[in-house]
Amino acid sequence: MSDKTMSARDVVARLESGMTIGIGGWGSRRKPMALVRALLRSEITALTVVSYGGPDVGMLAAAGRIRKLVAPFATLDSVPLEPNYRAAREAGALELMEVDEAMFMWGLRAAANRLPFLPVRAGIGSDVMRVNPSLRTVTSPYEDESGHHETLVAMPALRLDAALVHVNRADRAGNGQYLGPDPYFDDLFCEAADTAYLSCERIVDTAELTKAAPPQSLLVKRLHVTGVVEAPGGAHFTSCAPDHDRDEAFQRLYASTPWPEFAERFLGDDERAYRSAVAAWHEEEA
Repeated sequence: MSDKTMSARDVVARLESGMTIGIGGWGSRRKPMALVRALLRSEITALTVVSYGGPDVGMLAAAGRIRKLVAPFATLDSVPLEPNYRAAREAGALELMEVDEAMFMWGLRAAANRLPFLPVRAGIGSDVMRVNPSLRTVTSPYEDESGHHETLVAMPALRLDAALVHVNRADRAGNGQYLGPDPYFDDLFCEAADTAYLSCERIVDTAELTKAAPPQSLLVKRLHVTGVVEAPGGAHFTSCAPDHDRDEAFQRLYASTPWPEFAERFLGDDERAYRSAVAAWHEEEA
């Protein structure tokens, strides 16, 4: 098996402006923030971002890097509406395709299976169809018990140029393991993408992956992964259970600080500078 380890900077060097980037995690939970911060340190822009949105969306929107967002929401969980996303949306700074959570998942699943679309009931009878006039419906070729042919939403495939996800453990070949309560569809992001980059709390030998957890925890398969980045704390300030909880105090700081001020103090030149700045802030607060 090949060694796919690389740095966050190496990952960003393979990305380009105008790409469609899928970002794993959910809200403010297990987001690949080290990779997002590396992206923010680059000049890459005009992105289409596909995400169950959290601070990844907020930061990229605040920095003016998103041309179009495809998402069912953008939240910090304990802060219901991501403030930087809200500001960008209210200013009309990005195009938005807002869909139901199930529609979003079906779009990823269609892309993962190389299908043009998948039919889904979610969205029927809602304003999702009105605010997304490009969406189409299909009629089932099969009769239901009443003899009717059901109308369904044809959710288009959410095909990605690249996916960024974060997990608890990985090996050098790209097998990724989650140890928390929820996979958050990270496997679908990787399968829906032409290239997928996996950051993790710790790289371990392949044999260690199943010593303390069942094989079902091996969420991401190596054949879908292009690169692996060891990034301890790489989800900060979002949670990555059981390795660490969400840094609620720092998240509140992020949510209440104007983006230019926050970026200048905390983004830094690399992850070491970021961690040092965060540690210094916590010491000040203490």
